Amino acid sequence: MEKIGIIGLGYVGLPLAVEFGKQREVLGFDLNSSRIEELREGVDKTNEVEPEELKEATKLEFTDDVSLLSGVSIYIVTVPTPIDDFKTPDLGPIKSATRTLGQYLSQGDIVIYESTVFPGCTEEICVPILEEESKLKYNTDFFVGYSPERINPGDKEHRLPNILKITSGSTPEVAEQIDLLYQEIITAGTYKATSIKVAEAAKVIENSQRDVNIAFVNELSLIFNKMGIDTTDVLEAAGTKWNFLKFRPGLVGGHCIGVDPYYLTHKAESVGYHSEVILSGRRINDGMGIFIANRMVKLLNNNSRNIRGSKVLVMGITFKENCPDIRNSRVIDVIKELQDFGIQVDVYDPWADKAEVSEEFGIELQEEMDSSYDGIILAVAHDSFTTIDFEKYSNNGSLIFDVKSFLPKEVVHDRL
Repeated sequence: MEKIGIIGLGYVGLPLAVEFGKQREVLGFDLNSSRIEELREGVDKTNEVEPEELKEATKLEFTDDVSLLSGVSIYIVTVPTPIDDFKTPDLGPIKSATRTLGQYLSQGDIVIYESTVFPGCTEEICVPILEEESKLKYNTDFFVGYSPERINPGDKEHRLPNILKITSGSTPEVAEQIDLLYQEIITAGTYKATSIKVAEAAKVIENSQRDVNIAFVNELSLIFNKMGIDTTDVLEAAGTKWNFLKFRPGLVGGHCIGVDPYYLTHKAESVGYHSEVILSGRRINDGMGIFIANRMVKLLNNNSRNIRGSKVLVMGITFKENCPDIRNSRVIDVIKELQDFGIQVDVYDPWADKAEVSEEFGIELQEEMDSSYDGIILAVAHDSFTTIDFEKYSNNGSLIFDVKSFLPKEVVHDRL
């Protein structure tokens, strides 16, 4: 059986490496030497893979030594594909990974991309780099495929093996080979797309669709707030219809929903089409942090609290509940807006890594909550927050704003 090399061992790459590593020789490569050391010790700080699962992957080797890629026949690239400060796709990581593995590409090798990209990226941007670095010819000497990742960080129910996998390849024969490869580990089955571009497009529209739906309910929240209507009450009433889509308002961050739509609109603009619906949804969702912060400011003001110098606790800094991932978390927008009003902001999140939060946002997480807050914003609905006695804080004068409609209605003073 051919040896597989997984390039990038984050939320996507590690589960993939572990599943394949139970059956065949796998080299898990990452540039982060501390990440490699942690995994060698049987620890995954992302919490996607349990220590027992790491032990079961007996054929998996972790390394930061790039020269070991020379023994690989099938490469799977799972590096991040973020956006820059101007909302433009940042292809730096995927280009760098492609240049690196291109130097070790041999006759007959296959390169499969799982990173989220815009339609055409694999063949128009990555393949030329592979040809340049390897001096080999595409679809003659080497082949490529695309199989979009569908990992949902923190989700213990929908795991890699039980999520249907889209596959594709640069020739019909390679597409079949790649499809059979993934069938080794995906119990939910595979779906062979008609082309690499179709597979790439399918990925970006999955999250773009969710983004637009969330933007709709976020806009409803903006409207109903002006009308004095509780949005959650409206959604619960409307949700009694069998075909009503049950989305909730909130902050839209993370490495997928808040990023992928920009990959699609970037490509659309390159072919002369300016997106209306997708970008308008993005503008609404990107503005929710400021809206939430201003709701808290109004709540403080309406309860005769001084704005400047008041103390507000923001609960949660990760991009979603029950997950340590802080990538593209929009909670930071709430924090910065509050600080612009002269408010002292503390942040409490038992899921997030203190050092990572400090490095990324310049924020020192609180070890525990105290009882002196003028306001509390529940920004992320971690299950562990259910053990907190919010009624005590409310009775002590803390004004509680519930972004996620997570708490009993009688405990909070306002909610999204």
